[in-house]
Amino acid sequence: MYHLKSSLLKSNSCKLFFSTQMTPLQSVACLLKTRSVIRFKGPETIKFLQGLLTNDVRSLGDPAEPAGENSATPNMPAVTTPPLYAAMLTPQGRFLYDFFLYRPTRSDEMLDWTGSGPGSDPGDLEIYADVDGSVMDELLPTLERYRLRSRVDIENVAEDFSCWQRFGGNLEAKSSPQQESEVDSVRWGGTVDRAGISASRGNSLGWHWNKDPRLACLGYRGIFPSNATPPLVESDKEADEGNFLLWRLEKGVAEGSTEIPKGEAIPLEYNLAGLNAISFDKGCYIRQELIAHTHHRGVIRKRLIPLRFLNGSGKEVEQKVAPGSEVIDAASQKKAGTVTTALGSRGLGLLRLDEAFKGTNSLKIKGEEDVYVETIRPEWWPSEWFLDHQQESAVA
Repeated sequence: MYHLKSSLLKSNSCKLFFSTQMTPLQSVACLLKTRSVIRFKGPETIKFLQGLLTNDVRSLGDPAEPAGENSATPNMPAVTTPPLYAAMLTPQGRFLYDFFLYRPTRSDEMLDWTGSGPGSDPGDLEIYADVDGSVMDELLPTLERYRLRSRVDIENVAEDFSCWQRFGGNLEAKSSPQQESEVDSVRWGGTVDRAGISASRGNSLGWHWNKDPRLACLGYRGIFPSNATPPLVESDKEADEGNFLLWRLEKGVAEGSTEIPKGEAIPLEYNLAGLNAISFDKGCYIRQELIAHTHHRGVIRKRLIPLRFLNGSGKEVEQKVAPGSEVIDAASQKKAGTVTTALGSRGLGLLRLDEAFKGTNSLKIKGEEDVYVETIRPEWWPSEWFLDHQQESAVA
């Protein structure tokens, strides 16, 4: 469970404060100190990850997208490979770890300094993973147990690389052509943002910002060398990681083995299918048959939902709710769910859908005299996630 106090947002390390209304006028970036980086390298890297994770990792084997209008510039990749979000499950089908997977641009896929030809031989395939730093001590031995004789090396490279996120402002909406140009221009070269180009030179691995593979409203995510500040990150616009947590809470997105309880969380209840973490067309992975059966034939009666904590007058209340608190029906006093994450007046809760959206003051926190729970319908939720639609589909 995750409970951050308001002091996190008021500390000197927090360079930009977001209120719990979370309506920043422009995008900001933050270093994700809770995340670490591991590297997979070897000829059987794709095969190993394909049999272990919930998403179709084969797409990382080959570049899939043109680099865009700036591709005819020195050091710019001719093609790029979008990152993937995926999960590893327990043998019982419960969530274990999450991974943001990146395939760095290889030297044979980028133009040379003249902009007219490819680089040298790429060598072994490398995949980098942005993972929950709090579980690194157990994650690496777990991966080694599954590796067996696979020709893949697994290495902790957390000292060499850091994870970053750009979010807020109009990145919440669908990216405009101008925004796309801005991001493209700071990969390996370009003609749009000269300051960004200058900042990106000297990065021999070609790391760049990527669209967050989960949702467009989450902005951009990336892995960058730890000894350099990512392009487009200005010192007066760098935010504390707590701000990104607040941003995710409003969107209803949990991340990591703390917010998605390790060994307990059911992936579909925590909305991993809607966050592009699960492929239902790929072959087997750990507990694939259970996830596929539940998705295609089951009714998901509980889901992770964004919450606001209010008093009886409808005013937000701060620091009144802790993770693990029970959410109950105010009239019947029956349990409707549990708060999983809380920060200030915002949180996430795993709630029964038949109780979640009844109306104002219908839910409250058990044991708190005047703390009510307002549930928020995420805009990105598909209609089939609502219980009435599921029940009609089940009957049909």
